[in-house]
Amino acid sequence: MKRRIALVTSQTLALYGFAGWVYVALVALVHPYTLGLQLTHFAKLPHEDTFGETCFVVSMISFFIYRLLRSSEGTGGESAEPR
Repeated sequence: MKRRIALVTSQTLALYGFAGWVYVALVALVHPYTLGLQLTHFAKLPHEDTFGETCFVVSMISFFIYRLLRSSEGTGGESAEPR
């Protein structure tokens, strides 16, 4: 059960982190002068460029964790479910 929660959480973080990075990349193409501005008017931090960098790192690490958990799924531990 814990492995399944970790798999789903890491997959979700990888997907949404990548989506955030794609959003900032598209903004950089269309409105590059706004990258230094704050992401939302509710808070002064993070800026758009910092948000994009953070999203990329979260996505990369989460996907790495997801692939590690997925590859070790059949090697023991909790019961492995068929793919």
